[in-house]
Amino acid sequence: MKLKISLSALAVAVLAGCASTTSNTNADVQAAYESINAQQLAQHIKTLASDEFGGRAPSSKGEELTLAYLSDQFKALGYQPGNGDSFFQEVPLVSIEADANMTLDIGGKAYQYKNDMVMGTSRISPLESIQESELVFVGYGVNAPEYNWNDYDGLDVKGKTVVMLVNDPGFATKDPSMFTGEAMTYYGRWTYKFEEASRQGAAGAIIIHETAPASYPWSVVENSWSGEQFGFQKANNNMDRVAVEGWVTTDVAKELFSKAGLDFETAKANAAKGAYHVDMGDLTASVTVKSKIKTSTSYNFIATLPGSEKPDEHVIYSAHWDHLGTDKNRKGDQIYNGAHDNATGTGGMIEVAEAFAKLPTRPQRSITFLAVTAEEQGLLGSKFYAANPVIPANKTVANINMDSLNLLGKVKDISVVGIGKSSLDDMLADAAKQQGRVVSGDPKPASGGYYRSDHFAFANMGVPAMYAGGGTEAIDEQTADYRKRMSLVLRGCYHQPCDRYRDEWDLSGAVQDLQLFYKVGYEISQQPQWPTWNATSEFQRK
Repeated sequence: MKLKISLSALAVAVLAGCASTTSNTNADVQAAYESINAQQLAQHIKTLASDEFGGRAPSSKGEELTLAYLSDQFKALGYQPGNGDSFFQEVPLVSIEADANMTLDIGGKAYQYKNDMVMGTSRISPLESIQESELVFVGYGVNAPEYNWNDYDGLDVKGKTVVMLVNDPGFATKDPSMFTGEAMTYYGRWTYKFEEASRQGAAGAIIIHETAPASYPWSVVENSWSGEQFGFQKANNNMDRVAVEGWVTTDVAKELFSKAGLDFETAKANAAKGAYHVDMGDLTASVTVKSKIKTSTSYNFIATLPGSEKPDEHVIYSAHWDHLGTDKNRKGDQIYNGAHDNATGTGGMIEVAEAFAKLPTRPQRSITFLAVTAEEQGLLGSKFYAANPVIPANKTVANINMDSLNLLGKVKDISVVGIGKSSLDDMLADAAKQQGRVVSGDPKPASGGYYRSDHFAFANMGVPAMYAGGGTEAIDEQTADYRKRMSLVLRGCYHQPCDRYRDEWDLSGAVQDLQLFYKVGYEISQQPQWPTWNATSEFQRK
């Protein structure tokens, strides 16, 4: 009996050894790489961005259709549920929809909703207001000890409404020794500014919109931060937030500064020189925000291809499936289809998943795909995942994020947002060489892209995260001409109903990038060592 057991154990060991040493040939890896194609990608985008899906708002019929589509696609590819026996992770949300019938009263003038300002609240409350709240300009609204900068130093803003600039001082000065120069830090993000104003005890917070430092026009503000806004509900019903928060146009700001006896441009210049604040005369602000409150459950989608040798270690690809939904109060086209942002990334995720599924032998590490909800509401789905990870951070090897793929044709380079942060850049550069491409830096560092998509949640977990795509150097003159025309369309349709699928899109550049994302993920899944953060990065494994 002992001999039989030993022989059986030996047979199992031999078979296991054979399985562990079986690997894909270069031809296998290349065949999967080449399976990623524009025709399939186009079909995924068309479906996800169709009117039937209604703009894919969280907790809507569009969400149900999107999750069903993802489930069908990944099941057909042989992927397993990534959250136990489920493809879904519940994300509890609360929506706050401010009544558009409001005015912001300052200095004897009633400023109008959307035309002049957009105001709302993060408090879970049907009625919030500020009444005759003193205005104080706090520069960039930044408290950053590591940069020796505090716009609130010596200032008591309790009961007051703070007015502040978007972005951070580095953008204004372009001085690389100030913050990070033109590249936005998290201190430049609107989310941080409202959070800091709340920590300082302000009653209200107003950000002055300017197109260049915000990196988007006023139309994005009026479309993105009006209507139903989603967030999380804390035990205190978010009462630690300012009562009212929002934006005003540059023209309104100039008028307010003039009424306060100040010059807007001079105040801006002073704010960029060092920590700065100044009272805005006897100006006070009053506004009442009436809101509809609704709780709901949305879902992150997660699917896994288990690894052949290290199934507990995961390479995670991410993309957000949501967009802005449907605005029934809007005249004309009411559906924000979100074709570029982010049906492209969600469809691209399916294409990469299919490439992995075509490999004869599964990668050594597990390949996991995470499509998150409520990115457009402040990265909520990825934030929730980071706080409640299905796969622990110490088992997450790396993250590759896909958001708004390249629709401008083939390029000679590939842009990396947040370049220089991790060893993933080197891996991407090696893969790009095979396409005759080189890695280039962020083409729009002032927009703070590294803090504006779902990879940021993984970076905060200490997981090396890559956000790359597109480039700036067209492959030929014909593509360059096309890029000039189409880039204007894409820019004008950001967060607009005109972000619809177009037959004239050139998806060849998106396919190039998806092939690179697949190749980098495959290399990560096979190599013994894990990717690491560079020494100069602000993120480290926790």
